[in-house]
Amino acid sequence: MNLIRSVLSGAVLQKHYTSAVILAAGIGSRFGSEGGTKQHVHVCGIPALVRSITAFEKSPRINEIVVVSRCDEIDTVKGYIEEYGLKKVSAVVEGGDTRQESSMKGAAAVSDKCKFIAIHDAARCLVTEEIIENTVVAAFRYGAAAAAERVVDTVKIANDRGFIASTEDRERVWLVKTPQIFKFSVYETAAAITKRDGIEVTDDCMMAEHVGLRVKLVDCGHDNIKLTTRDDLSLAEFIITKREKEEAKDQ
Repeated sequence: MNLIRSVLSGAVLQKHYTSAVILAAGIGSRFGSEGGTKQHVHVCGIPALVRSITAFEKSPRINEIVVVSRCDEIDTVKGYIEEYGLKKVSAVVEGGDTRQESSMKGAAAVSDKCKFIAIHDAARCLVTEEIIENTVVAAFRYGAAAAAERVVDTVKIANDRGFIASTEDRERVWLVKTPQIFKFSVYETAAAITKRDGIEVTDDCMMAEHVGLRVKLVDCGHDNIKLTTRDDLSLAEFIITKREKEEAKDQ
């Protein structure tokens, strides 16, 4: 048994060339256009996109970063790379009309050395090195993994008229977030089949599900929020300020 555990541990600790694709090509209509698209709004003085990139930049598990941007914001992204000294960014590419297309364009730009690919929403700018580490390790072990949050409320399923149809077991209900990480060869196959079948997805796990690939969910807690409305900005800044105070206290 100890030998088996040792072998499994070795497999998890083994490093594979991992490319991160940061999706920053969305319009973010629910967030509003004041001050630019949400991936460029400043969160405690730093653009949300930069905060997302920096987390992957600091992770020893990540070898390169590809940023998928709106065409009219590519120069802004390149300016961030220089201003903030982001060394791992290997390419900035134009996104597609949908999140699905943007993910595929980002995947097409990664290095030939890529063995695992991590897809992350730029607007999820509170991602941490710990979340990345835990999700990458799970992906190395299972072939696919996604950061997620356990649901704490009672979950109801409604019928088409808005009445309760059933109650779900909340122990089995998760809110899926990013990063979502896959063995690259499997991701390419899933993306191609999903496109061929005309399936529209709202996250990359749906492509994996479509081809029958199991995705391991990794509990990332409650703070890995996404900037969707202006109210989320206030919450994000509160969380960051709290983290900074805790870090200062530990020093």
